[in-house]
Amino acid sequence: HRCEPPCRYTRYCGGCQWQNIRYESQLTFKEQTLADSLSRIGRIRDIEIEEIIPSGKRYEYRNKMEFSFSDRKWFLPEDVDPDAEGDEVVDFALGLHLRDSFDKVIDIKECKIQNPQGNLILSLIRDYVKDSGEPVYSQSSHKGFWRIAMLRYSLAHNEWMVNVVTSEERADLMDALSERLLHEVSNISTIVNNINKGKASVSYGEKEIVHYGSGYIHEMIGPFKFRISANSFFQTNSYMTPVLFEKIEEFGGLSGKETVLDLYSGTGTMSIFLSRRARQVTGIEISESAHNDALLNVRLNDVDNCKFILGDIKDGLRKLTTRPDIIVIDPPRAGINKKAMRIIMDMDVRRIVYISCNPSTMARDLSLLQDKYRIIKLQPIDMFPQTYHLESVTLLELKNKALLQIS
Repeated sequence: HRCEPPCRYTRYCGGCQWQNIRYESQLTFKEQTLADSLSRIGRIRDIEIEEIIPSGKRYEYRNKMEFSFSDRKWFLPEDVDPDAEGDEVVDFALGLHLRDSFDKVIDIKECKIQNPQGNLILSLIRDYVKDSGEPVYSQSSHKGFWRIAMLRYSLAHNEWMVNVVTSEERADLMDALSERLLHEVSNISTIVNNINKGKASVSYGEKEIVHYGSGYIHEMIGPFKFRISANSFFQTNSYMTPVLFEKIEEFGGLSGKETVLDLYSGTGTMSIFLSRRARQVTGIEISESAHNDALLNVRLNDVDNCKFILGDIKDGLRKLTTRPDIIVIDPPRAGINKKAMRIIMDMDVRRIVYISCNPSTMARDLSLLQDKYRIIKLQPIDMFPQTYHLESVTLLELKNKALLQIS
């Protein structure tokens, strides 16, 4: 099953795990992982798993990458010179973390799963930061200025967002960096600076400053346009997202008459996509920034049959006054909250479409839902080539249809 990986970092980098496995074998292993999770964790053995849908693009598919600055550069074994005098710079790296390491970073010159132009932007940032005179952040001492460089790419509009995370505000440094980037890359549409003074290595902070452009980019899913800000959640594979959403729409069996409840609705992408085949869609989301983006995206697309509830899933469910026809659930990797699960089970909705990027928690949740629901279809989709991650869509239908007569 092995092959020669095109990326020199793949044996060590935490970004991709499976580049040294032939793509056809990757798909087979993902199907096996899904079946094993269902059988061993969920005790689900009597369902047929549809053949996995392969990714249309195996490299250069990711529309978002986060690269960390570090004062602990990790050298690839082939780059270590035993006769060197020790003058190689070891206190600077910009790239991805060594697998299973929080502080060691590989100084990556080229990432194979992002758009190639991103590698040029990354090299420009690296050169500028090295010359800036300000130190990169240390996860050990929690000191240093430069923390993260995040790149987002819009496939539909061929435009870039650059989000640089720093430990404090320095307009002079960011303005100079912006000027250098814009001089070299014409399709950078916005540059932002997030200030993160905390210890957590995250790409958002207490404050966001826009140094160039609007502070967001736009992407298309089918006929719909979506605004993506620096910290918005958006599916990372722009090529396969329409495939995923169309499968969810198909499993929902939407005819234009149904009411749909979209749990963990985020920035409203799925709600808006499904609105073209539904009578009414209601989304519930706990993140205020994502909720605000959803309201904006509804206006952007002139959609009038979507509404959104801000709050925790279990609290939002209690606010519903009518029972929906279909529930679409796309939970975080941890799966559905126990209290929310109980409320969902008590609603006796006719059909549930469950989306997951974590086979283990999906198996657990499907096992619980099986008390009342029959698993009709399960479709794996490869949204993350060269990694062991897998997206799945499951259709469940209520076993006792007589419960639908009870209001």
